[in-house]
Amino acid sequence: MAEKKVEKNTDPLDFIWQGKDKAGVKTKGEITAKSEAIARSELRRSGVRIISIKKKSKSLFSTKTRPITTKDIAIFSRQLATMLSAGVPLVQSFEIIGKGHENPSMSALLLGIKADIEGGDTLAEALAKRPVQFDELFCNLVNSGEQAGVLESLLGKIATYKEKSESIRAKVKKALTYPIAVLVVAFVVTAILLIFVVPVFEDLFKSFGADLPAFTVFVVNLSKWAQEWWWVVIGIIVGCIYTFGYFKKRSKKFNHALDRMLLKIPVIGMILNKSAIARFARTLATMSAAGVPLVEALESVAGACGNIVYADAVMKMREDVSTGQRLEFSMKQTNIFPHMVIQMVAIGEESGSMDKMLDKVADFFEEEVDNLVDNLSSLMEPIIMCILGVLVGGLIVAMYLPIFKLGSAIH
Repeated sequence: MAEKKVEKNTDPLDFIWQGKDKAGVKTKGEITAKSEAIARSELRRSGVRIISIKKKSKSLFSTKTRPITTKDIAIFSRQLATMLSAGVPLVQSFEIIGKGHENPSMSALLLGIKADIEGGDTLAEALAKRPVQFDELFCNLVNSGEQAGVLESLLGKIATYKEKSESIRAKVKKALTYPIAVLVVAFVVTAILLIFVVPVFEDLFKSFGADLPAFTVFVVNLSKWAQEWWWVVIGIIVGCIYTFGYFKKRSKKFNHALDRMLLKIPVIGMILNKSAIARFARTLATMSAAGVPLVEALESVAGACGNIVYADAVMKMREDVSTGQRLEFSMKQTNIFPHMVIQMVAIGEESGSMDKMLDKVADFFEEEVDNLVDNLSSLMEPIIMCILGVLVGGLIVAMYLPIFKLGSAIH
């Protein structure tokens, strides 16, 4: 019940307070906390004797607090790793980072973790109370670092892992959204021309009193259909989007088929394959460096791959490894990992340097993804011009054909 309560009250509140410090001097200020009780507790802990405290009224023009993003967590991981490496105590690190954060939601989150640690929780336990921001993999790594007494160095590895993961996620997102954006722009431009521009030319053509070219007749009829049935088209699009979202959330078979199909799309499939391998290698390298047992590590790695096909393969590998099979042989049986990756894992197993070998694999495939995304962007530019040129140019030619025909008749 306590965990649910923490998750519900994530929006911070601003309070204005007046009080006296330890020397008895009157002082006042503002504090951000999840509730008045937490605000009072923070002030008392700072040595302030509270005279009055009230919730700060919000301006009509104030903007809504922005949510906590994965980028915020990645930056926090690096900040905490840097603070601990510099010898700053854990509680003080959270106070410095929390009070200095520009996002009030993130500030309240960090100060809440600080309060839990002061209350006797370990860092891993405090993070586990906030599963929305800190997943099981993050908590397991922190717990391993605390148990082994190497929290500072491990937090540095976690920070690197989060930064790399966020970077590759952004690249994959860019690769997927670019083609979709092209199709949306092409659809919108075509719809505007058919619904608003073509009817103007149609009225002009009626005054000619002559037969129109077949291509022009086709475009005019298409325009009439679009004007009459546009709502059906929008309804179909909305229905498809809703159906897609419904099955994506509820059907594992649909997700499996979708992920398998995406992996086979030219260029985009290569990006998704290489990004999944990079995530696999980076996550397993981080967990190996933390001393997490391989069987336990593979379960967390499966969830970090970002593709169900790879996740299922990793879970199959976990079953094989748990029966005593070498990771190298198990990877071969999946038929989805390149020979180079399998050989690097084999070398890592033989030499006892699995984390270093996997880090090199991750670096290589992350660079490959970067290059592929850049190539896709360069490839899409002429494709965009061709698509828009064919659609817009075709409609313009259809509208001007009768005018050219009339000019020829006059000559």
